[in-house]
Amino acid sequence: MKLSKKLAVGMLLAGLVFTGCSNNEGSNKESKTEMGDTVKLGNSAPLTGPLSIYGITTNNGIKLAIKEINEAGGILGKKIEWSEYDDKGEITDAVTNYNKLMEEKPGAILGGVPSKPALAMAESSTNDGVVYITPTGTQANITEGKENVFRTCFTDPFQGEVLANFSKEKLKAKKLAVLRNQSSDFSMGVADVFVKKAKELGMDVVADESYGDSDTDFKAQLTKVRKEEPDVLFIPDYYEKVALIVPQVRDAGINATLVGADGWDTVLSVMDKSSFDAINNSYFTNQFTLEDPSENVQKFIKAYKEAYKDDPSTFAAEGYDTVYLYKQAVEEAKSFDWDKVIAALKKVSFKGITGSFTYDENNNPVKTAKMIRIENGKYEFDSDVGVNK
Repeated sequence: MKLSKKLAVGMLLAGLVFTGCSNNEGSNKESKTEMGDTVKLGNSAPLTGPLSIYGITTNNGIKLAIKEINEAGGILGKKIEWSEYDDKGEITDAVTNYNKLMEEKPGAILGGVPSKPALAMAESSTNDGVVYITPTGTQANITEGKENVFRTCFTDPFQGEVLANFSKEKLKAKKLAVLRNQSSDFSMGVADVFVKKAKELGMDVVADESYGDSDTDFKAQLTKVRKEEPDVLFIPDYYEKVALIVPQVRDAGINATLVGADGWDTVLSVMDKSSFDAINNSYFTNQFTLEDPSENVQKFIKAYKEAYKDDPSTFAAEGYDTVYLYKQAVEEAKSFDWDKVIAALKKVSFKGITGSFTYDENNNPVKTAKMIRIENGKYEFDSDVGVNK
């Protein structure tokens, strides 16, 4: 009789185990993501420190999208629960934060924000297989060879090619100079492709100077540039460094048109108004502009300003798009299972605030860039540009 009771209990427990498995579609990943009435999303971003404007505005865009989606009923009936951790733009902190996020059993991780921490987190994510989408990390190798890693923004190599093409076709440049940050993978990567493409297009790169992260005086490099009298000076760096360099460019007597990559976004916010003349008639690549007349963009701008009392940056728009991209992939997959969402992302055709795109073989969006002109202390939309092959 005692043996029979043990057998009955064992059969009952086995039945419960198999019932639990069938409810989770036989996937361990499903059990990590579908937690009650919510799906957890999170990221690591620079919320303090010199790059904090990028992290804060990216997350503002993300949280605005989450608010809208939750108010509309969530994703497949589940409300989004959001977590964010500060990495100050540092790789070690970003990896620590990634591990914290994984303990929360997320449906997806939406960032790193700057490329270096975004890459470190992406590399950590490949063993776990979590859905990982960086809104803003442009470094090419973030996604390369990583089935689960995607981005919403375009890549550094794409920007380099676009800017070289723009310099030739729009600016009619014949002689180019480059001033790059040798401490920055972002700056070096964009500059390398820009130089290569410029030479392919028949332009002369007459100077290619560099500096380090801690440098604040660029007189030596700019003296060499001035002697070559370039038509265009390419400065691929982030906004704070650009704000230091640009007045010194004009002080050095260089009259070249200044051109930059998307790291220039928000540069006017850290420049003294007395220096605005120095950056007039400069251009940089971006993926969003306040002057876009389309209804969905203007609706986003209005909602963002109501929520944060400020105009949205490109980083805010990319963060916003990333949440809706994830939502669309989940709905098309009809599941929060990581593998199914990843498969849906690879086939997605997405239309967002920063443009419409599909993904290529490296999980990079196929899209155009917006050229932004700085004039009279304002950003003005110039044109949509791609790459001439």
